[in-house]
Amino acid sequence: MHDDKGHYYYPNPADKQVRMYVRESGETPGAVEFRLYSAENPEIWERHPWLSRDVVVEAAKMYDKPDRDPLGLYDEAVAKALLGIK
Repeated sequence: MHDDKGHYYYPNPADKQVRMYVRESGETPGAVEFRLYSAENPEIWERHPWLSRDVVVEAAKMYDKPDRDPLGLYDEAVAKALLGIK
């Protein structure tokens, strides 16, 4: 999907209030960057910049809730499909 902010997908298809925006990295062609938007918490968009997959993976290592996988929000395969990146 696409709107004025760019290409996005729903990381949780049941929750249309949260979108994950994706773009191709300007620094590393073929790499994807992610940025989260929440209609309930729009300040998330303002406070958090675009994140590379590497930054997301490193941050996930610090996540201490074993019952939830934070990387599930950042789907590189879906992002690349949306952007037409192989």
